[in-house]
Amino acid sequence: MRNFLLGGVAALALASAVALIAVPGAPLHAASSETYKQLNLFGDVFERVRADYVDKVDDQALMEAAINGMLASLDPHSSYMNQKQYKDMQVQTRGEFGGLGIEVTMENGLVKVVAPIDDTPASRAGVKPGDLITHLDGQQVQGLTLQEAVEKMRGPINSSLAITLRREGVEKPIQLSLTRAVIKVQSVKYRREGDVAYIKIATFNEQTSGGLKRAVDELKEQIGAAKVLGYVIDLRRNPGGLLDQAIQVSDAFLNQGEIVSTRSEKKQNEGQRYNAHRGDITDGKPVVVLIDGGSASASEIVAGALQDHHRAVILGTKSFGKGSVQTIFTLPGQGALRLTTSKYYTPSGRSIQAVGIDPDIEVEQAKVESLNSGKRVSEADLRNHFNNPNAPKPADKPAVGVVTPPAPATPATPAAPVPGSPEDAASDYQLLRALDLLRGVAMFTPQRASN
Repeated sequence: MRNFLLGGVAALALASAVALIAVPGAPLHAASSETYKQLNLFGDVFERVRADYVDKVDDQALMEAAINGMLASLDPHSSYMNQKQYKDMQVQTRGEFGGLGIEVTMENGLVKVVAPIDDTPASRAGVKPGDLITHLDGQQVQGLTLQEAVEKMRGPINSSLAITLRREGVEKPIQLSLTRAVIKVQSVKYRREGDVAYIKIATFNEQTSGGLKRAVDELKEQIGAAKVLGYVIDLRRNPGGLLDQAIQVSDAFLNQGEIVSTRSEKKQNEGQRYNAHRGDITDGKPVVVLIDGGSASASEIVAGALQDHHRAVILGTKSFGKGSVQTIFTLPGQGALRLTTSKYYTPSGRSIQAVGIDPDIEVEQAKVESLNSGKRVSEADLRNHFNNPNAPKPADKPAVGVVTPPAPATPATPAAPVPGSPEDAASDYQLLRALDLLRGVAMFTPQRASN
């Protein structure tokens, strides 16, 4: 059984006398004489540790550590999962798991936060993308594998964990105490922003494409299909997930053309191309996609496909830059192997590995505050200004010092905040710019009836 993952961040039997090295579902490869020597070396070291190490050792723990050491030397996303870890991974892709709610990777021996999952202990405590986790319950993370660190972050519901963070621009370490909870990931959340449909995709699990369709149908009903000016698809802080879901979400906005291709240098892992099918659930309405440094993997596939096809304007900041695909190989009775098997490319042939996707319009997030600086100075206040003969008489002017703002083109519709995301458009600068862009486009676009 194989599953393809894009947001991966988490028993082979090594013997001294084997003729073949095999992974279930993969071609068999004859071992060379040099391989025999290396396997013998491994067996010698393994036996010496068992016989002479100062403390008693667990054979299974030693073997798992050896396998993970091998995989960790390949790339940050390949790993071995024992039966428990594999079960946890399966639960996560279904949309529910236990823990703190942090997607992580390894960087320079430390655990780096890719993104906190919305509405989880981590997001509520203020954990941010880019934070480095240096200690867990006072124990240094350096020296642990990524999987070991992840295991320490998981635990019984309602148990607490102290974490120490290092954040760029903050001199002192940040100490947090988090309480573990059942992490129920609602993959798709949505609300109307006046005449614009806002859809937040938090992760790509088995419910994502269905959740997107329900969100679009509900928003069309709330606003009126013909009155929807456009769609904001928020992929900020989305760490990725399942490849097939990224393809289905991209396909929902495209009528034709390539969505993504995967390639490998190995002949047995032939590349694949995934193409869109006719049918755009938005009826061709304008789309803005929001991304940031926490948008990784599956998020980047969607953003890259819509950008290359000029189907959406990408707004925000550069994405994370994870351009590889992991395949899950089940190992009967022994868990599973998560192995990087290919790299993916956007429709134009771009690899975003380690470079990310550059937005079409770069907008840094900013704190939005209402400024009340008193009377606004205008030309009419300047000494010796020219008078306008067509200006209204003084009696028709508003009182001195009173600024009358223009009425908004479309009043915002009150809605419950999306948990874990910016509270509303008024406090989210990037979303404000996206809404302005869609409304500006609508002003200069002939109105068309929905088909």
